[in-house]
Amino acid sequence: MIVTASDTAIVITDPQIDFLSPDGVTWAVVGESVTELGTVNNLEALMKAAKANDIPLFVSPHHYYPTDHGWQFEGPLEKLMHTIGMFDRKGPYTLEGFDGSGSDFMPQYKPYILDGKTVITSPHKVYGPQQNDLVLQLRKRGVKKVILAGMSANLCTQAHLYELLEQGFEVAVVRDATAAAKLPEGDGYLAALINFRYVANALWTTEETVSRIEKAS
Repeated sequence: MIVTASDTAIVITDPQIDFLSPDGVTWAVVGESVTELGTVNNLEALMKAAKANDIPLFVSPHHYYPTDHGWQFEGPLEKLMHTIGMFDRKGPYTLEGFDGSGSDFMPQYKPYILDGKTVITSPHKVYGPQQNDLVLQLRKRGVKKVILAGMSANLCTQAHLYELLEQGFEVAVVRDATAAAKLPEGDGYLAALINFRYVANALWTTEETVSRIEKAS
């Protein structure tokens, strides 16, 4: 995959406090992976490179509104997220209580995300972008190639990868700008890494990605 400024974008899934901060509700299970990989700083490096080189930046966030807690059936992780209040917001038309909450973006990312140029899509609700407007926003801007990063590797990031591939995009995953939970059943990051190698068009480090972006500008 060759990065070209005219048709390449960066897509970041769930760059939010509940996944990436010690104050987040999932830190007990994802913190080790996030720390080992340097995920927080690597995601910021990608955002910084995007802004410095005029590469469009897209964020696909995960938000739950009170009505989402009325679902009558859930997978095990959906049930857990609703139980612990992960990504909760007061509602779709209010930001009451949002600032600094687990659903909010990491503070160091806000200058990049809230600059009026980054495309913040409608929220995805389970894992993939099938129910939000990410693909529409990409196509409306002539994007054909996606550099993908964010949280969590074996969940939302992997689900976004699969859907973007099915939609006909070339996708490179940034392997150290993601992370995942480590549980007795296994390491979610390593599980995702195997699948990234099988299906992604490219698998790069943050350093390699930034270099390719700079050369494309």
